[in-house]
Amino acid sequence: MIGENLKYLRQKNKLSQQALSDALEIPRTTLGDYEREKTEPNISMLLRMADFFDIKVDELINSNLSFGKYEILKNQMMKVLAITVDEEDHGNIELVDTKAEAGYLDSYQNPEYIKDLPRIRIPHMKGGHYRAFEIQGDSMLPIESGSIIIASYVEQLDNIKDDKTYIVISKREGVVYKRVRIDHEHKQLMLISDNDIYLPYEIEFEEIDEIWEYYAHLGFSDIRHSINEKVESQISDI
Repeated sequence: MIGENLKYLRQKNKLSQQALSDALEIPRTTLGDYEREKTEPNISMLLRMADFFDIKVDELINSNLSFGKYEILKNQMMKVLAITVDEEDHGNIELVDTKAEAGYLDSYQNPEYIKDLPRIRIPHMKGGHYRAFEIQGDSMLPIESGSIIIASYVEQLDNIKDDKTYIVISKREGVVYKRVRIDHEHKQLMLISDNDIYLPYEIEFEEIDEIWEYYAHLGFSDIRHSINEKVESQISDI
């Protein structure tokens, strides 16, 4: 991991091996061995590298920097999150209903806009930043149209887990709730509906404004009654 990260950071900053080895005051062959992971830098050298690239040592060692928060995206995705807090300094859960979707796409980073959104309270929520989104359509049945998805903010792309469900915010697609698979090679997400009549599709990393991971949802219909209605409707269509 260290070697891959070091090579990525060097290339990202358009440095030759000689230029970086000169800056770190080591032989070029030593730098080459680090990048090929034939040898590992000691803690003193790790600190020097982290200081040079202005990152944390832990990130250099444990994160894949080529597709995490250091992936440069057009809109600085996942860098700034506008939030509001209550009287006890706990984060509010702002609600983005379907009527507010267009405004949210334009103003999601504006604290003045966020503070005017309606809020909901749910007891015993664990730490993190949460937001609630109303969804429309039948692409994620049995979660029905009109349900509210409560989701936690995803800070880095490499925090995404394949086949989990997320709210994905983008100018092209708006606010969508989908099952997600990440494709690091092509720098895109595959968005998959639980309803098989809808085909999967891709969205590029650089198109994404925000991602929120499913935590819970609120539904407002009698599921059994709703299913019975659908069955009766299908029978009547035969």
